[in-house]
Amino acid sequence: MKLFKNLLLTSVLFIGAMTVNAQSKVAHINTDELVASMPETNLMQEELKKVVQAYDTDFKTQSTALQTKLQKYDKEAATQTDAENQKRGVEVQELQRKLQVYRQTAQEELQKKERDLYMPIAEKAQNAINAVAKAKGFDYVIDSTPGKGLIVYNGTDLMADVKAELAKK
Repeated sequence: MKLFKNLLLTSVLFIGAMTVNAQSKVAHINTDELVASMPETNLMQEELKKVVQAYDTDFKTQSTALQTKLQKYDKEAATQTDAENQKRGVEVQELQRKLQVYRQTAQEELQKKERDLYMPIAEKAQNAINAVAKAKGFDYVIDSTPGKGLIVYNGTDLMADVKAELAKK
């Protein structure tokens, strides 16, 4: 009976120790909210606003010049030859195409600028999350921003074990 009690006590302690070791500490954070609250984000937004205004001013200037030329050509169309009107039509189409290309290029450059400005901010936030997770002993940090997932994963990865199990079958 004494052996049974010792065995039972040992089993309970062993299972309790395994349960404590098996528990991973999990935390969460809304990274979008974190990044939005950082001062660097405000500076990024101000810089992007200036870039947008510059592109917008250039676009409006080019668009106004095109509209002025269109009005001029419309007024003079009756007094010009068909060949001249056709030449002017091609010129207007080319200006419209250039304006469209400018708009597209401006959007692409703006997106690139935004990415370039955002990356150091995101990296700084990630480093801060990693530091706090490590200091507080969290194995996993989940991004609670809707549509996002795991940020820090220091716990046990079961991939190799699961692949080995699948290989048995």
